[in-house]
Amino acid sequence: MSLQLFDLTVVGGGIVGLSTAMQIAEKYPRVRLLLLEKENQLAKHQTGHNSGVIHSGIYYKPGSMKAQTCVAGRKALLEFCDRHAIPYDLCGKVVVATDERELPRLEELLRRGTANGVEGLEMIGPERLREIEPHANGIRALYAPTTGIIDFTKVAEAYAARIRTLGGEILTAQEMKQMVPESGGLIVHTSSREIHSRYLINCAGLHSDQVARMMGREELRIVPFRGEYYMIIPERQFLVKGLIYPVPDPRFPFLGVHFTRTIHGDVEAGPNAVLAFAREGYQKKDVDLRDLWETLSYRGFWALAKNHWRMGLEEWHRSLSKRAFVKALQRLVPDVRAEDLNAGGAGVRAQAVSPAGNLLDDFVITQTGNAIHVLNAPSPGATASLAIGKRIVEMAASAFALKN
Repeated sequence: MSLQLFDLTVVGGGIVGLSTAMQIAEKYPRVRLLLLEKENQLAKHQTGHNSGVIHSGIYYKPGSMKAQTCVAGRKALLEFCDRHAIPYDLCGKVVVATDERELPRLEELLRRGTANGVEGLEMIGPERLREIEPHANGIRALYAPTTGIIDFTKVAEAYAARIRTLGGEILTAQEMKQMVPESGGLIVHTSSREIHSRYLINCAGLHSDQVARMMGREELRIVPFRGEYYMIIPERQFLVKGLIYPVPDPRFPFLGVHFTRTIHGDVEAGPNAVLAFAREGYQKKDVDLRDLWETLSYRGFWALAKNHWRMGLEEWHRSLSKRAFVKALQRLVPDVRAEDLNAGGAGVRAQAVSPAGNLLDDFVITQTGNAIHVLNAPSPGATASLAIGKRIVEMAASAFALKN
């Protein structure tokens, strides 16, 4: 194995890792920078499997890291895309209440969005809703005109190109096998190399807790949840103009099955949220025994299951029954039919769960010794990627005494 020397290594070639590495390269050009990705291509997992929504920031508790980084990150993202000619569409979103009991939660979203500085929010009635989404059904809705759609893989590719232009190195097909502390840094053993790095930033997404455990961090566990989609057939895509969402259940960080027009012109319906039997389990048949054992042997998972087993059964029912999935969609768009839907793709959410069984809602970024760990950065992580990266760089500058 060849031995290579770097000042700082970023582990993980998703959009958060790439954003972080790019901003380090921009601000600290003298730092010998490496980004490691275990796959043979970048942005293969959460970044490449999400629905491409540019979130506006209405869901998140004011003052939380999600709220702060989503709103700032959205602005920075659009500016970056304008500079680099990456297409996006601010098509707008409606969050639709179909039941009187949902109205207090809808009002809370308006309050949160306003507190977070989201522009243009409008509480609307059925007539205005039909103007925006003629086929949507609801007694009231929150209209967020600044929500948009984009291809986040293209954004990630632009981040990577910028890293290389600034002299940073990106190595793919380099799965981390072991990390050994040494005087002045770490020895990172990959599938084909030994790399000496003074500092490390862990942006490994679905595997971030495993990387953290290599360095003695045990407090959280990633539990993978698969989100499955259907695609509306072209002849029926007229049913959806932009984005149509339900009022979410505040007990969970999932937004419920919804309709999303993509930047490529398709319309997705979904996702649900079911336990995946592999961290990269994009199909029902995907099972990784090590990943499954890590989930089932974790006390936090069983505490979660005890508290929310009913929700879990409902999600599995929608996964196994197209009829149940369609029924959930018809609450928002009554005219959608089972024959309008073809099976689509799926994504896997890297959801951090505490030992007490709590689904962590906010982003979690911690620093210890010569490493920073991003332990929870699901949606809106892609929208917020530049703001998250900026925050990590500020932490790294202080903790690692980086020099310009």
